[in-house]
Amino acid sequence: MTSLNDDYSLLAPGPVNLHPEVRKALALPMIHHRTPEFDKILKRVLTNIKTVFQTEQDVYLLTSTGSGGMEALLINVLSPGDHIIAIVSGKFGERWAEMAKTYGADVSIIHVPWGEAVQVSEVESLLKKRPNTRAVLCQACETSTAVAHPIQELALLIKNYSETLFLVDGITALGAYPLPMDAWGIDGLVAGSQKAFMLPTGMAFISFSQKAWKFIETAQCPRFYFDVRKEKAANKNGETFFSSNVAVIRALDVVLEMIQAQGLEKLFQTIQRRAEFVRHFGQKLGFTLYSKSPSDSVTALQVPPQMDGQKIRLHLEQVHKITIMGGQDQAKGKIIRIGHMGYIQDQEQIRLIECLGHTLRHFDPDFMSLEHISNITQDAKNYLEQNP
Repeated sequence: MTSLNDDYSLLAPGPVNLHPEVRKALALPMIHHRTPEFDKILKRVLTNIKTVFQTEQDVYLLTSTGSGGMEALLINVLSPGDHIIAIVSGKFGERWAEMAKTYGADVSIIHVPWGEAVQVSEVESLLKKRPNTRAVLCQACETSTAVAHPIQELALLIKNYSETLFLVDGITALGAYPLPMDAWGIDGLVAGSQKAFMLPTGMAFISFSQKAWKFIETAQCPRFYFDVRKEKAANKNGETFFSSNVAVIRALDVVLEMIQAQGLEKLFQTIQRRAEFVRHFGQKLGFTLYSKSPSDSVTALQVPPQMDGQKIRLHLEQVHKITIMGGQDQAKGKIIRIGHMGYIQDQEQIRLIECLGHTLRHFDPDFMSLEHISNITQDAKNYLEQNP
């Protein structure tokens, strides 16, 4: 593994490059989580994070990975035996469905081919057959395939069912592109610290609609650490219920202030620009788009025939000190996945394209010439200069 120096570039779907101001915040001396100094930080964070969720509802901070937040969404609204519909289009949809089964839910799965988005009509058809459905589960972005699902359209459909909640895994979406919780009618939303919030892994953020709170009070799934009722009561007193993740919350405070200063729209535009750049120049290099509904937060590129995505990814990391991700399960070796969240400078984008070209040439010298790589790299520089 390469040493982490200034030439190292983390362009995975998460974790991501940390902003220099975040790194400064993480290096500060530790303070206790039950002090007036931290109370001020926590109060500010709990207010400002609502801007990213685009909600008037409370947002809760959990010291866990995003998967813990996914579990928290489930157990706070479900009772054993409840029927749910799980949209499964990749590894993380599979994980959420398995969580629900573990807690005794009666799970109906809509299997979506990898690389495709769910059809709203298919969800509508199943809801008509099972109007007693307690919740529909869907990833905003299925990270393993880089697919963006039609969350707004699904939310509009599910609003018609007063006893059905729409729970959304926004871990690889929230803060990267529009996902307004209140305006769209999302009932439960989870985000992760290591994605668009450009923080280290280790925190999940969740919020529930007023509609969901009716079920939270009566849900029968076992819950202790992830019992949102305890967190709500503690937050009202200016604390977290369990020990606070002081270092990450303090860094989150910095990130939220930066987002407030530039505005969500500007942040979305920046990430979209990166995504469009990678999609455009990835195809110029000979890759094809894997997703039929591409997400702006991460791009999946299908590797050229006769090449191995795992070997491309490993070579890029070992030789060029750029970390991206490969495919999982049925997509293993067939795709590479490049993230667009976090602190990414234009020079990193250009270097990525140049090094990808050299990596392809390493595995097949006849695939493209050095001159062709040089021309594409220059085109990439010009593109970013012309599209600031």
